[in-house]
Amino acid sequence: MTEHTTPPAQRQPYPGQTGEMEPEPHDEMRHYRGRGLLAGRRALITGGDSGIGRATAVAFAKEGADVAVAYLSEHDDAEHTRDLVTAEGRRCVLLPGDLAEAAHSRAVVDDAAAGLGGLDLLVNNAAYQEPVDDPADLGDEQWERTFAVNIHSYFWVSRAALAHLPDGAAIVNTSSVNGLRGNRTLIDYSATKGAVIALTYSLAQALTKRRIRVNCVAPGPVWTPLIPATLPPEKVEDFGAQAPMRRPAQPDEIAPSYVFFASNDLSSYYTGEVLAPTGGETMPG
Repeated sequence: MTEHTTPPAQRQPYPGQTGEMEPEPHDEMRHYRGRGLLAGRRALITGGDSGIGRATAVAFAKEGADVAVAYLSEHDDAEHTRDLVTAEGRRCVLLPGDLAEAAHSRAVVDDAAAGLGGLDLLVNNAAYQEPVDDPADLGDEQWERTFAVNIHSYFWVSRAALAHLPDGAAIVNTSSVNGLRGNRTLIDYSATKGAVIALTYSLAQALTKRRIRVNCVAPGPVWTPLIPATLPPEKVEDFGAQAPMRRPAQPDEIAPSYVFFASNDLSSYYTGEVLAPTGGETMPG
């Protein structure tokens, strides 16, 4: 996908594979140049196998961090992310499994800390969505899974991480433009993304004594495997055209926001903030 184009119609099974996307997203941070902003730090990134998570993992590695990647079952994507991280001379630990389960969310944190020798940074980025045209068709099972992945896991992982994160650490959560203004076909997803923002505000206040900064990135449309894996082909076609920039973002364009919030050199006075790279969409309030 070139800078100013939108994708063609396509569909693939959930959770989606990068290699099956047409065109493949820009998520390898090929043109990014690190400056040692995260030198020696150790990061856990959930949903880090592809898309925004992959781009963030590579950016962190280029800034000097070792990375643990938690993901569902996309082994090929996760292994490629590991290759990209290790190519930068950093360690990468892969942690497959379902973060919708509380026990696994806790285990991921302990395994990441063990594999990396500690934790300094946490990025909560895992997400699930499934559109429905009528609210009456939004079933209990879908509602509960969306909440389990998109907000329960963020709390479970963050709570477990507090036993490992030192004072002065950073947590970055992923929300969405849909958490800021809602979406009529993504009701459950939008509700969880709004909850992520409130969780960010609350944890930021609760952790100021430990100087653990908690911030949030709320992107607009981004071309990731979640899109062809969860949207019908007719909605994938021209995905992102509704943004004022008339295209979706590439993951590489979003990852620097996470570097900003993770780096004490860049954002030491930022906590409880929401950065919204939305391609020009503005909202009142």
